[in-house]
Amino acid sequence: MLEPVRFDTRLLEFYNGPMQQKVHSISEIEKVELHQHVDGSIPIQLTWQLMKSHGLNPVETIEEMERLLVLQPGEEGTLLSYLDKFQYPQWITQFYENLSLVVEGIVEEAVKNRVKLLELRYSPIIHTYAGLTLRQAIRSVLTGMNQARSRHDIQLGLVIIAMRQQGPHIAKILARQAISEAQHLHKRTGVVGFDLAGAERGNLPRLFKEAYEIARTGHLGLTVHVGEDEGPVCIWQAIDELGVSRIGHGCSAVSDKELLRRLARDKILVECCITSNYQTGAVKRGQEHPIYTFLEHGVPVAICTDNTTVSATNQNQENEKLAGCLSLEQLARIHQEAKTFSFITAV
Repeated sequence: MLEPVRFDTRLLEFYNGPMQQKVHSISEIEKVELHQHVDGSIPIQLTWQLMKSHGLNPVETIEEMERLLVLQPGEEGTLLSYLDKFQYPQWITQFYENLSLVVEGIVEEAVKNRVKLLELRYSPIIHTYAGLTLRQAIRSVLTGMNQARSRHDIQLGLVIIAMRQQGPHIAKILARQAISEAQHLHKRTGVVGFDLAGAERGNLPRLFKEAYEIARTGHLGLTVHVGEDEGPVCIWQAIDELGVSRIGHGCSAVSDKELLRRLARDKILVECCITSNYQTGAVKRGQEHPIYTFLEHGVPVAICTDNTTVSATNQNQENEKLAGCLSLEQLARIHQEAKTFSFITAV
């Protein structure tokens, strides 16, 4: 649960405007999800089924498997311990058909939470160990998204992730491959954005400037994981040198008033992941979540899940955590505004 805060909702002038439709519960809000990872969001039952079918299950029961996939209370506190939970899903996501299946499962869970626009993010290079090419690793996810889109009323798009620890050259290769599957080049759901993730420390954003220039030239939307495990200096670099229009997490920005003004002035949206930020230690237990500071300073925000399985959460739950301070109408307006920052164009 979120800690009680002294947030003054009167400061939220933009989000106090008229709603297109009155909502009576969080489950009725049409939601926009801009920051959700494929690997950390595969439904537990589906992971278990695929592991059993391949004879890869490391434990005997689904209950034991759940403890390996979901962050446990004693494991909280660091980003690296959180990222350890991505190990087991990669065992079964090295195959084209499995990747398509898990994406369909993720979309179905999102639909249950009334998500109407979903950007999934994914690093294809860590799914090529069993022989898939980069193109196949990307196409497999897009196949699942297009199949899901044919059954559900939802807008979908894929954000390709480069991993910091693999270095700037691999990032440039990924940016070029992402462009080849860009949504604006095809009459179907496609790649809409480019991202950088993985361990922040020792991997400054400026080192990946060339990869971002390639992605920008290819008309991909630009976001970056930053300010989760490093200070505001890295957020400044992401804005000034990478040219991003969105920030993933960005928690450390609250310590820099000038940076908050810059985010508000340039309308750079922060993808806020409430549950996961407390679990990784980006926000300490007992502290107010930065989303309230962002809102007070006029910084655009999106309410995001990050990893629904690892964090044992969903869109309804993330909104419920904010409902003690924000009205249903304000939450709905946040989602409406976040939609305008999506990288997805009509297809």
